[in-house]
Amino acid sequence: MAVEAVIFDIGNVLIEWQPERFYDSEIGEARRREMFAQIDLHDMNNDVDLGGPFRETIYGTADKYPKWRNEIRMWHDRWFELATPAIDHSVHLLRALRAKGVTVFALTNLGDEIFARAQKHYTFLQDFDQFYVSGEMKLVKPDDAIYAAVEAACGHAPDTLLFADDRQENLDAASARGWQTHHFQHPQGWADRLVSEGLLTREEATWPEAEKDKT
Repeated sequence: MAVEAVIFDIGNVLIEWQPERFYDSEIGEARRREMFAQIDLHDMNNDVDLGGPFRETIYGTADKYPKWRNEIRMWHDRWFELATPAIDHSVHLLRALRAKGVTVFALTNLGDEIFARAQKHYTFLQDFDQFYVSGEMKLVKPDDAIYAAVEAACGHAPDTLLFADDRQENLDAASARGWQTHHFQHPQGWADRLVSEGLLTREEATWPEAEKDKT
């Protein structure tokens, strides 16, 4: 089935999301491993993704663990250092699709407060035709209900949607509903997929800066 809409995940597709890397640089790998072993910070983040208040959720967790209070609060206070840098080639692909008139959506597990801030910080996040944000929907990937909600809202048949995500479980859930999927591991692979689908030409999918690096 021909692709009618392309759907981007955000974390590790358009923006690197590596909390462990941030904490390794701030407190060292050994202390980071100790903290993550004692506290499920990703579960805390999942509460935010489900619509929990950003500051209150993280600060509330920090208050439960006085030994790590300052470190946990960094998840809120320095969020843009956890979510960096932008993946420039992926941003180029997003904009190239828009320039061709291809419909593009975002489907992300992200708190609604954070997403609003992120759109100001990373202005390319304003470039989608529609945004499906877990914090607003009160649903997270890979819950089947979030994919059903996207289908109901977007007006496209499942088999006309092409979805790129870095997590296989999110793709498996989408595939089970008939979506076309791409396991994002590197932007060049995503570029190749978009070319193979006839959505972009090879030239359109090439990030200009990558060509400069070859010279």
